[in-house]
Amino acid sequence: MSEPSPGVAAAVEGELRLLDPLVQASAELLVQVLHPDFREVDTTGRHRDRDTVITSLVTGAAAGPGQLTASRMRGVQLADELVHVTFDTEAKGERAHRSSLWRLTETGWLLYYHQATPFVTGPAADG
Repeated sequence: MSEPSPGVAAAVEGELRLLDPLVQASAELLVQVLHPDFREVDTTGRHRDRDTVITSLVTGAAAGPGQLTASRMRGVQLADELVHVTFDTEAKGERAHRSSLWRLTETGWLLYYHQATPFVTGPAADG
């Protein structure tokens, strides 16, 4: 298996930073990772912009299931300035497939778009 491109490595590192509760609690750190035009679709289907996400994380209004554990993280360099990262998260039995687009800017790789889709596994998923 070949080494990931520098862009993929930077995007994966950025995703891991965003999973850190210390980063999530700091507006100063979040603006270093989220693109000014950042948008997301969260696990409830809501569309949110960067300011809304930062405010909800920093104030604790984003009452999710708690600390997320990531698995199956992988990235693909789509263009010189664009990386797509996919991974799954789990916290307290709540799982989500996640997909992110990272853009290269003058200040480095920033998260431009993120979407999270809840999913279940096991017998309940078949019914």
